[in-house]
Amino acid sequence: MQTMRILYNLHFIMCANIFFLVHTTSVGKKLQQHITAEKKTSLNRDGKKILHRIKRGWMWNQFFLLEEYTGSDTQYVGKLHTDHDKGEGNLKYILSGDGAGSVFIIDENTGDIQAAKRLDREEKSMYVLRAMAIDRKTGKQVEPESQFVIKIHDINDNEPKFTKDVYYASVPEMSEVGTSVIQVTALDNDDPSYGNSAKIVYSIIQGQPYFSIDPESGIYQFSSTESAAIGKAIGRIKANDEDMGKNAEIHYKIIDGDEEGHFDIITDQETQEGIITVKKLLDFESRRLHTFEVEASNMNVEPRFFHLGPFKDTATVKVVLQDADEAPVFSKSFYVIEVDEDAKEGNIVGQVTAQDPDSSKNPVRYSIDRNTDIEKMFSIYSGNGSIFLEKSLDREEIPWHNITVIATEANNPKLSRSVHVYFKILDINDHAPEFAKHYETFVCENAKQGQLIQTVSAIDKDEPPRGHRFYFEMVPDFSINPNFTVLDNKDNTASIFTKRNGYNRHKISTYVLPIIIFDNDYPVQSSTETLTIRVCACDSKGNMQSCNLEATFFPAGLSTGALIAILLCIIILLTLVILFTALKRQRKKEPLIFSKDDVRDNVVTYNDEGGGEEDTQAFDISTLRNPEARDENKLRRDILPDTVFQIRKPVPLWENIDVQDFIHKRLNENDTDTTAPPYDSLATYAYEGNDSIAETLSSLESPAIEENLDDDNYVYLREWGPQFKKLADMYGGQESD
Repeated sequence: MQTMRILYNLHFIMCANIFFLVHTTSVGKKLQQHITAEKKTSLNRDGKKILHRIKRGWMWNQFFLLEEYTGSDTQYVGKLHTDHDKGEGNLKYILSGDGAGSVFIIDENTGDIQAAKRLDREEKSMYVLRAMAIDRKTGKQVEPESQFVIKIHDINDNEPKFTKDVYYASVPEMSEVGTSVIQVTALDNDDPSYGNSAKIVYSIIQGQPYFSIDPESGIYQFSSTESAAIGKAIGRIKANDEDMGKNAEIHYKIIDGDEEGHFDIITDQETQEGIITVKKLLDFESRRLHTFEVEASNMNVEPRFFHLGPFKDTATVKVVLQDADEAPVFSKSFYVIEVDEDAKEGNIVGQVTAQDPDSSKNPVRYSIDRNTDIEKMFSIYSGNGSIFLEKSLDREEIPWHNITVIATEANNPKLSRSVHVYFKILDINDHAPEFAKHYETFVCENAKQGQLIQTVSAIDKDEPPRGHRFYFEMVPDFSINPNFTVLDNKDNTASIFTKRNGYNRHKISTYVLPIIIFDNDYPVQSSTETLTIRVCACDSKGNMQSCNLEATFFPAGLSTGALIAILLCIIILLTLVILFTALKRQRKKEPLIFSKDDVRDNVVTYNDEGGGEEDTQAFDISTLRNPEARDENKLRRDILPDTVFQIRKPVPLWENIDVQDFIHKRLNENDTDTTAPPYDSLATYAYEGNDSIAETLSSLESPAIEENLDDDNYVYLREWGPQFKKLADMYGGQESD
């Protein structure tokens, strides 16, 4: 779509409100100025100096003069007067300063000041004059010279003027109503601090109804979203100052229209602009437009120019808020809901409500934060916020339930808000009263009728709204009791009294008194409590001395002799246990480690090359090859065997048995034997094969061969090592070591 540009010629007209302030002569506020004179010294009786202070002062009537006075007579300004003027004509008034004698004249006799010509505020707005009174005869001053100021009040005698002859502006088509197009500025030379002479009002005389103009001047308009963070800058304003350097420093402040304190303004030290920031969170729904006044003032003004002030100006700032998508808002900051303790599962126990604060009014969905309801006691309907009970309640166990409900915008799940919901469980009368504690009650054998022996009270886990009230009475079956009676004190306590004189603990040592306790709530709950009363021996003052043991520790019905027998048996058993324990500790234990001389290790070396001899106890290798050896013949390895192996001839070996497997089997049995002592015997076996051809080595020792052989022929046997040492000794003619 091609953008069309239409040029509108706007004609502005400015009108200044004319405000007339009429002053008449001798009307105004009378000011009196006192000037301290010289000190006067005198002497007292002691010769000491006494200082006296004499107050003297000027007195005159001061007026602010209107400019452009058009009267035929001179304009009366004011009157000078001093306390020394007694009206005798001895004093003379003299006027000096700005315009003295030309613009302002004074009557030297009366002190009246007149304006001799018409004044123009735009030329000079203030005159500084000095007054002096002298004595006509001596020519000396009777008053020090005093200075005063005459200000010229402005009248509306200047028309406002635009800063430009022609303003050019453009606006995009389809712009929303209220879009700012351009700002025009007009100036008025009249005094803005006096009346409304300098106040400018703008209006459009041609160009309506397409455009409108704010009639106020100095208006700044900004826009901001309602979600703007605190401290965010939303706009800048600028006040012009023709000074330079330090004299051009400007201070900005908000003076009117922002009573709630939503905005703040600070000065940019580099550009001297006023930066408007957000000071308090904004809300589009509650207020869409904020208008306030900002004042800009000079920070550094020389005192000599104070009379030229004020050195400040004001401007209007408008901030238009834009709607932002906000999270739902609950109708309350928190909810307190009361629920009966006997509420049924599935019942509605409460409801929360939230709505979208935006103009779109999007639907809201509700849910429960399960971190606050781990046991899932409650559930909520997501459509309307109704809360249901999922499990039964018990006020005595948990009197309060606290959960958190979350409201989420349906169209934007990221926007959510939570609220705390507190459930107060209302009590129902579902518990019966009971004794407040366990009572140890006794009655003396010499008790009198009507004697108080115990006062009991009750408690109740319930909390009725009207408070607790308990009633006490005896069980109907025991209402006619010849021994004791119960009296309700009507203060939630009951007293137990005796009904007869004297009790015998040897006949009856314990009495059982059942008492019924009622409450006053609905439905009425009651319980039967049993009070056990022991009969004791007491002195004449009623102090207990002794009671039967069976009343406390044993059931009634056992005689004294039986109790003594039981106690003796217990004592005897304890004595036997102590003796047995002492003897067991004194028994000498067998040491696990024997002395150095008690050697139980056996080193057996077997070197079998055949079937063995009948006169030796050689180890029978067939034992290792016999898997059918009986386990009960195994000997302990930690003692010397008592059995002497008999000499026997070689036994045929099983050909299908692996000796290595058999040895490993026996070795595993001994390793896993948990009853074996912690020391072993060392046995070394040397196995050299099966079925040696030589049945015996005894033939080497025959006398026939021995005669023909020299011992030196067997010397080489010693060179074979220690394994053949025995053989070398046998055939070498030497005895073994």
